[in-house]
Formats: sequence, C-alpha cells, structure tokens
Amino acid sequence: MAPTTSHIGVCSWSLQPVSPKDLVQKLMSTGLPCVQLALAPLRRGEWDVEETEQRLSDEGLGVVSGMMSMAGEDYSTLDSIRITGGLRPDAHWKSNLVSAGECARLASRLKLDLISFHAGFLPHDRSDPEREVLLDRLRKVVDVFAEEGVHVALETGQETADTLLDVLADIDRPTAGVNFDPANMLLYGMGDPVLSLDRLARHVKQIHVKDAHRSAQPGSWGEEVPVGTGEVDWKAFFELVSERLPGVNLLIEREAGADRIGDVRTASALLGNHGFHDRSTP
Repeated sequence: MAPTTSHIGVCSWSLQPVSPKDLVQKLMSTGLPCVQLALAPLRRGEWDVEETEQRLSDEGLGVVSGMMSMAGEDYSTLDSIRITGGLRPDAHWKSNLVSAGECARLASRLKLDLISFHAGFLPHDRSDPEREVLLDRLRKVVDVFAEEGVHVALETGQETADTLLDVLADIDRPTAGVNFDPANMLLYGMGDPVLSLDRLARHVKQIHVKDAHRSAQPGSWGEEVPVGTGEVDWKAFFELVSERLPGVNLLIEREAGADRIGDVRTASALLGNHGFHDRSTP
C-alpha cells in the first residue's frame, strides 16, 4: 500500500530556536514545510504569538500540532525523570494543571487540534496507589484540552504498550490518544518499536520519527542516534504505518547531536526513500 501521509515536518525543539525568526530560518534549512511547535516560549511570553504566526505564514510554513512540557522535569538519568517526569510530582501538579489550561487556550488560538506531552511513568500494577492519582490527573488535563476542542497525544516510552493501552481504557476519554515515538521504546527499554506500534495503532494520533540504541545495562539510558543508524527497523515500521495509519503526520525529532539540521535532513531523505512525502501545505 502506498503511503498517504498528510504532513511531514520537524519538532521545533529539535532545531533549538532562540526566537520565531530563528525557528523559521532553521525550518527552511531543513526543507520541511511544517512543524510541531513547543508551546512553552509562547505560553511564558518569551515569544510573541502574533509574530510567530506571521513569520511562519509569510514563508508558507505550517504548524500541525503543539507540545506541552511539564514543570521541573529532570532528564539527566532514568531515575531522575522517573521521579520528576510528567504529571507525577505532587509539588508541580497545580502549576501543571494551570499550564494545561494556558496551553489549551493557546492551541485554540493557533487553531491546533492536537497537543502531545509526557504523562510521566504510569504504573502497570493496578494495586499501586499512585496509579489512580495519575489517572485522575490525566483525566483532568485531557478534559481541560477537550473544553477547547483539542485532542491530546501521550508520548510513548515511559511504559510498555500494554500499560498504556490499559491507561487509555481506564481514563475513558475519546480525545486522548498516543504520540508514538519508536526511539523512546528503546531509550527507556519498554519494548520493540514495531510490535508496540502494532499494539497501539488504533490510538495513534501522531508519530515522532526518531532512532536509538538500547542500553546494554538495564536501568540506564539508551543512546539517541540519527535516524537510520539505530535499532528501529524502519522498513517494517513504515510498512506498518502505511498499512495501519495512512494519513498520520510524521514529525522528525532529534534531541542530541551537533548537526541537528543535517540529521533532520537525513531523516527526511529516509522518509522519502520509503515513499513518504508531504501531501499538501498545512
């Protein structure tokens, strides 16, 4: 089956932009027509919303979705992000809920219907008392976005596909789905990317194109690498995308390396080699 992907773009934070002008210049250097936009600089007032919209529009560049980051996250080690990630820390819950409301209104203003974020490590064990706390917080955040007509996509990797399936069933929110990141499954040691995508496919609202090597030592980070040089079986992965997820947006993400733009262009070429091309202007 030929791919029918709607849009191929890049995650704005991968380009490490310092301003809307810098974002546009770097995005144009990638040759890609659209972006998933990190909302934090706009939400905090560091970037002017109108300027950001105008600069992108002037160059015919689109925004296909947004990303919400959580307060206090520490990605230095697996243990640190397990403690500080997503909606898990009690100390940041109230401020994260406020941020969710601000991001929801911002998404509505930008006419975005999808926001992704990391929920935090979701317990598999139903007897874990923290599980229901996190599920309740997830319901509240999903509902805040739903009030503005915005869907949410939970980033994969910090739990297995089966745990995430159970969580989605338990929170019982039709506007909640999955942002599938195959590299995260390897970085966190949470399962095979292709098998996990197959399990989660009916819930996938967006895909991050990223690659990695597993860690040789359990309990430690894997290594993110340029797309095509890691352990993701891209042939099998893209065949599954074509079969199960025609029309899903593919956003290239690169969170390491000294040549982000070059690595994004390499990933874009790999997508093209597998028959994926942006089908229209956002």
